Formats: sequence, C-alpha cells, structure tokens
Amino acid sequence: MTSSTSPQKTLSSLRDRAMHLGLHGVLAHWDSIGAQSWLPTLIEYEERERSQRSLQRRLQSAKLDQFKPMADFDWGWPTVVDREAIEELFSLNFIQETANVVLVGGNGLGKTMIAMNLLHTSIVNGYTACAVSASQLLNDLAAQESSAALLRRLRYYCAPQLLFIDELGYLAASHEHADLLFELVNRRYLRKSMILTTNKVFSEWNSVFPNGRVPAHFNRQDYS
Repeated sequence: MTSSTSPQKTLSSLRDRAMHLGLHGVLAHWDSIGAQSWLPTLIEYEERERSQRSLQRRLQSAKLDQFKPMADFDWGWPTVVDREAIEELFSLNFIQETANVVLVGGNGLGKTMIAMNLLHTSIVNGYTACAVSASQLLNDLAAQESSAALLRRLRYYCAPQLLFIDELGYLAASHEHADLLFELVNRRYLRKSMILTTNKVFSEWNSVFPNGRVPAHFNRQDYS
C-alpha cells in the first residue's frame, strides 16, 4: 500500500512556504487563492529567484579571485598530500563543527586553489564567506584611526561564517599586527570557522608572530 499526501497537508506546506517568503499579499487572500492551480508555480518561481539572488550576493561579498576548479588540481605535484583529508573538507563538516583549516606547504603547491574551492563550495551550500590576504587584513586593521573604527572592521571580518586568510607567514608581523590577528581569531574562535594558508610549519610561527599567542590558539582544532 502506498500513501499519498493529502490536499490539506499540501496546502499547509504551500502556505508555510509563502509565509517563509514573506508573501503577505498572498497570505492575506489565502482563503480565496490558496487552492488555485497557479499558486505552487508562483511560489516556486519566487523561491528560485530569491535563491539565485542570495547566491549572487554571497559570491560578491566573498571577494573571490579567479581560481581553477579542483578537477584541475595536480595530486601528484605535492610530494606529500593527504588527498582523503582534503576531499573530506569538501563535506563542509568543519564549518558545522566551527573548526579551522590550516593548509601548510611551499609556494605553488595549490594551497590557495584548495582554499578558494572550499570557499566557493561553502557559498553554493548557503554559507557566507570572505577571502582576504594576510597582508591586506593586517594592514586594514592597523590603519583604523579609532577604537570605534577598529571595532567595525573586526565585526566585518567576524561576520562571515567562513573567513579565508591567505599567505599567512610570508611576511614578519609586528607586535601590533600579531595582537590584531589574535583579537580577530579570539572573536571567531569556537564560533565561526577560518581557513589559513601558510608556508610556515607550526614550529616556525613564533618567528612570524613574536608574542606567540596566535599559534597556541590554533593548535587545538586544525586540519593541515
């Protein structure tokens, strides 16, 4: 025996969808139009259009540069790479777990390519994201001329569900930069995820951040 969805249940589900979309005009006249045959198509069109616009907004906000898809990644080029661990990241479980991803390796091995693909996948799956280079991030925060302005910029970088900081470790950071990065990491820690790319193994991070606080903050929940 097979069961079919009752007309009442279908109508209720349709009304819930209209309510979720905020179609107040439709809801106000529900008694007269709720059973019309054209209404499901109208709601489907509205859902599809809003979903597409939401995706475009998230892509624009992410500030993603052009990148190659993972289908073009050369798994044979890095001498050591945990392909299974990298592919597992694309399940995006680390975002749900508010864990951080640290991709460590030399120049030209595809760290940024992997990170960009992870960001794009997260956006397509409904998450908000942002990409920024470490130098751009730190210079931006350091350039703020007041505590209120710095707080606004910190909130900006804390807003996305996934933040990608590229090329961490390619330049030595001052004490001020180290403190600013620590403040950002501290605000996102256990709340929202980050992806970092770096050419420095963890044992060398103290040469980049002289106060040593940032490396200690990351050691507890990283993929590398």
